[in-house]
Amino acid sequence: MEQTATVHKSAKQDQFEGVDFYQIDDLLTEEHKLIRSSIRDFVKREISPYIEDWAQRAHFPYEIVKKFGDVGAFGPQIPETYGGGGLDYIAYGLIMQEIERGDSGMRSTASVQGSLVMYPIYKFGSEAQKKKYLPKLASGEMLGCFGLTEPDHGSNPSGMKTNFKDMGDHYLLNGAKMWISNSPKADIAVVWAKNEDGRIHGLIVERGMEGFSTPETHNKWSLRASATGELVFDNVKVPKENLLPGKSGLGAPLMCLDSARYGIAWGAIGAAMDCFDSARRYALERIQFDKPIASFQLVQKKLSEMLTEITKAQLLAWKLGKMMDEGKATTSHISLAKRNNVAMALEIAREARQIHGGMGITGEYPIMRHMMNLESVITYEGTHDIHLLILGQEITGIAAFK
Repeated sequence: MEQTATVHKSAKQDQFEGVDFYQIDDLLTEEHKLIRSSIRDFVKREISPYIEDWAQRAHFPYEIVKKFGDVGAFGPQIPETYGGGGLDYIAYGLIMQEIERGDSGMRSTASVQGSLVMYPIYKFGSEAQKKKYLPKLASGEMLGCFGLTEPDHGSNPSGMKTNFKDMGDHYLLNGAKMWISNSPKADIAVVWAKNEDGRIHGLIVERGMEGFSTPETHNKWSLRASATGELVFDNVKVPKENLLPGKSGLGAPLMCLDSARYGIAWGAIGAAMDCFDSARRYALERIQFDKPIASFQLVQKKLSEMLTEITKAQLLAWKLGKMMDEGKATTSHISLAKRNNVAMALEIAREARQIHGGMGITGEYPIMRHMMNLESVITYEGTHDIHLLILGQEITGIAAFK
């Protein structure tokens, strides 16, 4: 039985109040602001006091799953009929932003559940599958994961080896997936595999199915408060009713990734805002040469550039959210925002670390944790370079990654 370690609550108060230099709040509805406020309060209450301890111990707090469900963080863009929030994409983005201000690993848990598990079941699943799984996933009674990446196929998912054979009354699934958020604790996995004709399909695999295991990935320097693992399928018998009937081909999982990448574009802003807010407060309090370091030009330059980049990213995310709601956002639009905003957040984390000096490497401040987390975020769900090439293909018509 797993030993429960004592959770150390931080003595530091989370004083974050938001960053809005260009009055972007004017573009939001009252409902948007209410949702953001409720998630911000949730993060201050349920994540901020404990996150440094969880990260230091590489501990995923499983109890947060039910709490996320209670606060509506799972599948906010899924219709209420199936337990979701029935909200628009701006609201979804704001929720991801606030959770990632708390921690990227926490946001990974929520966005995998909403965009990579609930979304494909809602979009491609049968009515029976939607009714069976979606309400339990939305409430946090059930945790899910998404199986696409393989040990030998990351940026090139079409080369996947995981496959299933039609055995008459069931499918027989074999293969392995790697770098899967939530997998060690997941109740179900939405797995992408090839049939005998080489066509990619989605299958819902449930914990407890014989031959299905989820080994945990240890020794991570990043996303330490998030559970990461593998999915291993050794002659797993999957009932035929667990095949997602609505769409096949690589386009199906890529649609899910578009939804998740959209959430990341907002989430990264949250991490950047937390680093900026911490750096600003520290610079005003830290005295050197008989005055606060905030009075020095080079520190002001750093803070000014941080605020500028955050403001640009906020406007980018808001416009993308409007395009998502209007059904006008393309994969390329989403790639641009994911790539830009994550790189922006990582650069801000590095600059903020310098403002904090030596204190910036300690768990007294959130900077180093955000920086390490963002090293994963800049790679997962499309690497920084792959998103560049997606845009390159859009611009030139030539796919440089093939």
